[in-house]
Amino acid sequence: MRAGDSGEEPLDLNPTDEQKLLGQSVERFIAQRYDYAARARILASPERVSADIWSAMAGFGWLALPQSEHDGGLGGSTVDVAIVAEGLGRGLVLEPYLSGAVLAAGLIGALGDQAQRAAWLGAIAEGRTRVALAHAEPAAGMLTGARATCAAHDGEGWRLDGVKTLVVDGPGADAWLVSARDGGEATRLFIVPRGTPGVDAVSFEMIDGRLGSRLVLDGVRVPAASRLGTEASDVDGALAAVIDRTAAVACAEAVGCMQAVIDATVAYSKTRVQFGQPIGTNQVLKHRMVDMATQCDEARSMALRAALYCDGTEFSAAERARAVSGACLKIARGARFVAENAIQLHGAMGMTEELSMGAYLKRLMAFECWPATSSEHLARCMAVRASAAAMAI
Repeated sequence: MRAGDSGEEPLDLNPTDEQKLLGQSVERFIAQRYDYAARARILASPERVSADIWSAMAGFGWLALPQSEHDGGLGGSTVDVAIVAEGLGRGLVLEPYLSGAVLAAGLIGALGDQAQRAAWLGAIAEGRTRVALAHAEPAAGMLTGARATCAAHDGEGWRLDGVKTLVVDGPGADAWLVSARDGGEATRLFIVPRGTPGVDAVSFEMIDGRLGSRLVLDGVRVPAASRLGTEASDVDGALAAVIDRTAAVACAEAVGCMQAVIDATVAYSKTRVQFGQPIGTNQVLKHRMVDMATQCDEARSMALRAALYCDGTEFSAAERARAVSGACLKIARGARFVAENAIQLHGAMGMTEELSMGAYLKRLMAFECWPATSSEHLARCMAVRASAAAMAI
């Protein structure tokens, strides 16, 4: 999928007709059912999730879109899933699309056997079951290899002990996917249903209003069938690939947030009058909004590039990692610029709860922390670059 290579036709980056219709359907859904007032009502609910909205998203096929056709899904590409996420980002949707339908379901699809996929993926696609990944730890982020959580054989099953610090959308999940190291230092992934003895789950509110969990696993016993994959499974490789895909989709969600902020700011500049004329006629403010639009366009290009690298089979894991982490770093910087300038251009009103500017800023700040932090992305980019330089010597 490299454009401009000798002997190859140029890569067409324009969306297909089907992708355009998909984007339009998400846009209509947000406009009709998920305005800022509706979001505020969901934000005030205990679970921060609307069962009706989640059921509607399942009915549209959005929850099945990331899953392969072999597992009964729609087999959408990362670009397809990113189109949905961009629309959901415009509406600041609180429902756990990325954490559940993309990340958790992606891991079950990548590592689960036929029975596990049949038991979980259909229920996730239909919106009947929610699953969240419990991977980050006090001394290990989402992209870090070492894990302190340990898995030991216990009769015919396993015993899990450890702490997971940030389980996004964990409080509403019916089960968690828990990563751990076994005695041979191999990474394993286990399905731990809610209510399993030995799991102490503490809920907390994230900066953008979504809920997260901190899990303490003390002598948690699970059956052998709860482990995803076999002894030979490359769990670390699957985790890296699915987390990268989720990060690429999160980039698109951030782009949707940025575009919504710009649209609202431009509209406000046409109606807010100072000194007898709209503030949008001020040349300096026009330049500021052009800079914001430029940052958004660059972010959209980087998000598309990251999605293409996740889908392209000709790219190595290192190439994919560099593309995704580079996009996350670039978009995080541009998103801060757009959101902070939007709040400034709105004046004191931009700081109030009545306007959505502050909520968008908080969601974009959360993007800097999940599915991986900006510092993790920077470290990985440097490591990939150093490795490439060493191989070139």
